Amino acid sequence: MSGCGECKGCSTGKESGIKDAEYTIALAGNANVGKSVIFNQLTGVDQIIGNWPGKTVDRAEGLLLHKGKRIRVIDLPGIYSFSTYSMEELVSRDFIALEHPDAVINVIDASALERNLFFTIQLLELAPPLMIAVNQIDLAEKKGLTVDTQKLSELLSVPVVPTVAIRSKGIPALTDAITGLMQDHPVPPVLLYGKEIEERIGKIISLLDSVTTPYPVRWTAIKLLERDPAIQKIVSEQDPGIVEKAGLLAGEIESIHGEPVCVVMSAERYQIADRIAAEVITVRAPGEGPQKKSMTDKLDEIALHPILGYLAVIAVIGGLLFWTFLIGAQISGFLQSFLSQFEQYEPVVSGPLMDILWNGAFTGFIAGVTLVVPYVLPFYLLLAVMEDSGYLTRISVMLDRGMHKLGLHGKAIIPLILGYGCNVPAIYSCRIMETPKQKTLAAFLVTLVPCTARTVVILGLVAAFVNIWWALALYAFDILLILVVGRIAFKAVPGESVGLIMEMPDYHVPSVSVVLKQTWTRTKSLIWIVFPAYIIGSAIIQAFYAAGLLNPVNNLLSPVTVLWLGLPAVIGITLIFGIVRKELTILTLAVIFHTTNFASIMSPIQLIVLALVSMLYIPCISVILVLASEFGWRKALAISVTEIVMAIAIGGIAFRVLSLVM
Repeated sequence: MSGCGECKGCSTGKESGIKDAEYTIALAGNANVGKSVIFNQLTGVDQIIGNWPGKTVDRAEGLLLHKGKRIRVIDLPGIYSFSTYSMEELVSRDFIALEHPDAVINVIDASALERNLFFTIQLLELAPPLMIAVNQIDLAEKKGLTVDTQKLSELLSVPVVPTVAIRSKGIPALTDAITGLMQDHPVPPVLLYGKEIEERIGKIISLLDSVTTPYPVRWTAIKLLERDPAIQKIVSEQDPGIVEKAGLLAGEIESIHGEPVCVVMSAERYQIADRIAAEVITVRAPGEGPQKKSMTDKLDEIALHPILGYLAVIAVIGGLLFWTFLIGAQISGFLQSFLSQFEQYEPVVSGPLMDILWNGAFTGFIAGVTLVVPYVLPFYLLLAVMEDSGYLTRISVMLDRGMHKLGLHGKAIIPLILGYGCNVPAIYSCRIMETPKQKTLAAFLVTLVPCTARTVVILGLVAAFVNIWWALALYAFDILLILVVGRIAFKAVPGESVGLIMEMPDYHVPSVSVVLKQTWTRTKSLIWIVFPAYIIGSAIIQAFYAAGLLNPVNNLLSPVTVLWLGLPAVIGITLIFGIVRKELTILTLAVIFHTTNFASIMSPIQLIVLALVSMLYIPCISVILVLASEFGWRKALAISVTEIVMAIAIGGIAFRVLSLVM
C-alpha cells in the first residue's frame, strides 16, 4: 500500500487531525498476533503514542484515510480475556463498551485459532460491530493448517478477512471491509452457552430492568454470573438485591458442575471455540516418515531447555551488559569529548550569571545526548528485535519462577536489565507488567539498579582509588539488596500480583519497519522528559551554588554527612548535584577540591561509603519526573524518600563496619 494511494493519504498525523476523524475503529486481540503490524500498515506515519487517561498503559492512535473517509484507528493492548485482572484488560473492555467505536477488528493468529477464538467469543458478548482479521495465514500453512475463512464468517456471522500483515497481504481487502462495517453497524449474533447457563443468564437479564449500566445488558448479566467485582459494584449501588440474587444463581451453577462459576464459563467458551476451530481448520496429512520439526521447535529445544535455556539467557543479558559497560561507554565518552570542545563539561560555579546558566544548560544537554545515543537507542533497538523475533517471550518464561520470589514474573527482567543502561526508559518499560502493584514494585526495584551514571561514580571513586574488588563488592551488595528489599516491598505494597500468561509466538525474522517504529516511539517519549530535566535542572542548581544558596546545605546536612556517614562536610553539595545526574558528584568534587586525585582528599573508607550512598539514593531528577508521570507524585516521593533514608542508614552502618575491618 502506498502512502498516497487510495487507502491512505498524506496527512500530517497531528493529534488534532486524528481526534477530528469521522469514524473510530479499534484493533483488539491477543499479544503477538501481528496486531501492531496491521496498525502500522493502516496508519503509516500518522500515529501518536500516549497513555490512556489516568492509566500507565500505552495508547496508540493513528489516522487512516480511505476512499475519502478519515478514520481514527486505536490499537488496544494485547490481552487474552476481559477478566479485569490487569489494567490493559480494563482499558480495552471499557473503550469498546463505553466509547462505542464504529468497528472493532479482532486480529487472530491463524496458527493458534482455538486459543484466539476464546477472546473472540468474549468480544461477541460485548456486541460491538465486529470483524475478524485472520492473520499469519502463512505461518499456519507452514504448520500444515488451512483455515476456511469463509466458513468461519458463516459460523460467527461476522466478516472475516485473511491477512499476512507483515507482507501487506490482505490489507486492501481489510480496509474495504472496515468501511462496510462502519457504515452498516451490524449487531453481532448471540452465541448460546449450555442450557443451565442460559437459563440463569436470562433470569439475571430480567432483573436488570430496574438498573442502568453503560454496558450491554447480556454482557452485564454474564459478568454478574461470573461475580465480576467491578460490575457487581456498579449494580449494587443501584440495587444490591440483584447482585445477591445473581450470586445465588452462580452458586447453583457451581453446585451443578462442582467448579467455580468462572471456570465453568471459561470451559463453555473454550467448548464453542474448539467446535468452531474443528469445523474451519483442515490439517494437511503428514507425509511418509517422521514429521519434520519446525524451526521454532528446533530453536525452542535450546531456548526452553532447563540448562541450555538459562545459558542462552545469560549470553543475551551478558551481551546487553557488555554493550552498556564497554561499547556504549566508549561511544558516550567520545560524544562527551566531542561536545566538550564547544563548552566545558565540568560545572562552572563562578563568573557571570549567564555563563553559569549557559554552562549548566549545556552540561545537561551533553548528559542527555550521552545517555540517549549510546545507551537508550541501541537498547530499545535490540529490545524491539527480540520482541518482534519472538525470543523475548522465551526469556520471560525462563526467568518466571525466580521473579515470583519478588512478587513479579518473568517479564520484569526486561526493565531490570534496561536499568543498567538508564533507569528512565526502564521505568517506562514497567508498563509491560499486568497489575498496578507489579508495575510499582518493578519501578521501585529498577531505581535500585546502578545505571551507567552511577557506574561512573563507582568506578571513578572505588575502582580507581581503592581496588576493583571493592567496586564489584558494591555491585554484589546491590543485587542482594534488590532481592531483600523486593521481597519486603512485595509483602508491604497493597494490591495483587498475577502469574505469567503469555502467548508463545513462532520465531520469525523481525520486520525492519516495525523495529524502527517501535524504537522511535519509545525513544521519542523518553526525550521529552530527559532533555528538559537535565538542561533546566543542571542550570538551576549551578546558579543556586554560584549564588551561595547551596552553602547552607552543607551545614544543614553535616549531622548526616559528617557525624553519621563520616564524610567531609562539602559532600552535601556534591550529593545535591548528583540529583541532576550522578556523575556530577565526581565532577563537582573535582571543581571544589581542584583535583581529580580523590585519594588525596578522602580515605578508602570514605570513597566506598560515598559510592555506596550515591548508588542507593534517588537516581536523578529525570527518574523522579518519570515516576511522577507514571505513578503520580505521591508514589514518586514515597520511593524517593524511602531510598534516601535507606541510603543514609546503610551508608552509616557501612562506615562503622568498614572502620573495623579496613
